[in-house]
Amino acid sequence: QVQLVESGGGLVQAGGSLRLSCAASGRAFSSYGMGWFRQAPGKEREIVAAVSWSGGTTYYADSVKGRFTISRDNAKNTVYLQMINLKPEDTAVYYCAAARSYGVFTIVDAYDYWGQGTQVTVSS
Repeated sequence: QVQLVESGGGLVQAGGSLRLSCAASGRAFSSYGMGWFRQAPGKEREIVAAVSWSGGTTYYADSVKGRFTISRDNAKNTVYLQMINLKPEDTAVYYCAAARSYGVFTIVDAYDYWGQGTQVTVSS
C-alpha cells in the first residue's frame, strides 16, 4: 500500500508560480510511474503531467507545456510539479497519483494510488 500526500497548493495571482510536492510512503516508490492530475468544478479529472520511474521520460498536457515541469527525487520519495505563469484556467484541485509500473501513463485508470488533493486557485 502506498500513501500519497500533496502539499504546496494555495491562492496565487495570474502570472505567479507555485510548486506542488507529493510525498509517498513505501519502499517501491522508485519503481512507480507518477502523475499529476487536476479536476475543476463540474469537469472530469484530467492529466497534467506524468513521469517515468527514473524521471527520464515525461509527458505534459498541451495546456501546460512550457509552463509546468514535473520531476521526482527517488531518494526522498517525492514528486514535484513546478508551475509558472499560472492562469485562472489552471484553478483546480491537483492530485498526485502512482502507477505500479515503470512507464508514463496519461489516463486515470492506469493509476493505482491517489492522494487527497491540494487546491490551486489562480485569481485574475
